[in-house]
Amino acid sequence: MTAIATESLTRVMKRYASSEEIDLVEKAYAFAFSKHEGQFRKSEEPYIVHPYEVALILAQLEADGATVAGGLLHDVLEDTEVTPDEMTKRFGAEVCRLVEGVTKLEKLKFSSKEERQAENFRRMFVAMAKDVRVILIKLADRLHNMRTLKHMRPEKQVEVSRETLEIFAPLAHRLGMGKIKWELEDMSLRYLHPEQYYDIARLLGERREERERYIDEINSAIRAELERVGIAGAEVYGRPKHLYSIFQKMQGQGKEFSDLFDITAVRVLVDSIRECYEVLGVVHSVWRPLPGRFKDYIAMPKPNMYQSLHTSVMTGRGQPFEVQIRTHEMHRVAEQGIAAHWQYKEGGRPTGKDIDDVAWLRQILDWQQDLKDPHDFVQLMKVDLFPEEVYTFTPKGKVLSFRRGATPIDFAYAVHTEVGHHTSGAKVNGKIVPLNYTLQNGD
Repeated sequence: MTAIATESLTRVMKRYASSEEIDLVEKAYAFAFSKHEGQFRKSEEPYIVHPYEVALILAQLEADGATVAGGLLHDVLEDTEVTPDEMTKRFGAEVCRLVEGVTKLEKLKFSSKEERQAENFRRMFVAMAKDVRVILIKLADRLHNMRTLKHMRPEKQVEVSRETLEIFAPLAHRLGMGKIKWELEDMSLRYLHPEQYYDIARLLGERREERERYIDEINSAIRAELERVGIAGAEVYGRPKHLYSIFQKMQGQGKEFSDLFDITAVRVLVDSIRECYEVLGVVHSVWRPLPGRFKDYIAMPKPNMYQSLHTSVMTGRGQPFEVQIRTHEMHRVAEQGIAAHWQYKEGGRPTGKDIDDVAWLRQILDWQQDLKDPHDFVQLMKVDLFPEEVYTFTPKGKVLSFRRGATPIDFAYAVHTEVGHHTSGAKVNGKIVPLNYTLQNGD
């Protein structure tokens, strides 16, 4: 097996990592290469290609050296004779913990494949709640597996894609990692609904020139207005909605592709929060805003740290389009999520407070204590992962999010397990409500 040149990986890491971290990663690569010697993937590529690509994805997220090394070593405990003790001696306890958090339970005995998979997920979620970098490695692993899924049997492609859509894409969403979420969703759609996937891709291609001309006109109008009012240096561009997002609109609204006008969003990036609201005023002064379509995720960020202003407006041609306005920093967080949250801290590692900021991670440990059956645990996770969320306020103004259909009892448990245990009544918006009341946005 020929070694892969690691220049691309080290070149990316040199932009943000210390020389000690790069040394650790190079040492991990050499070890992974030697241990995977003679192993090949379904694509007939040397196996080392996979952990290398996983590490490269992590480096592009600017993950710390231990996480990138964990990406290179993530299959070593599972697929070779290396023990956790040996890995700890060579790379330290931190790297070994990350690898163990990702490693499946292939060497333990279960009564069925389903039981094994449920326990794998339970174990992964619990490891993630203790150190969220575990899921970064797992998401990078799944992303590269999806990119190479064409080499698997058709039934395996469907199985892996369904799992990706049910668990890994919503996980990426929960952690604010938009870029990974979109790619996972689009690739899952390709294998689960190939006809619709290729139809949408073809129709997007056919109308591309017309769409780009239309968006260029809008972008030019926004730039001219921003210059006129003195907002300099704004970045304005159009981006097509992702294929899965278009598929969902067609399915959910029962529309044909030709009936969808808002398949492209215009994004404006500026330097400050003040400029975000100034841009919003400019956009609304040029085009008529559509009622009920304005969302302020800057004043009230999503629980996954996403911040942006969203508005939909109507052009003179009678065609609606969406505008997203955010700062450059907000955009970085929207793309990279929790990975961006601690990126530029000293040491580049998540602290306990960072993990507390994503309150959902704390809930996982509570569920783990209450639900001993891995099947029940994973089913609850699946339900809770889907991004249909309701945003509510505590009396002190903190925002808590819940899945649709949540009740005051769910709210009580989100505050604290003991509060949930002892809840006997609830007041919402100053009025007493029954405990089966359905929470609404803004309650």
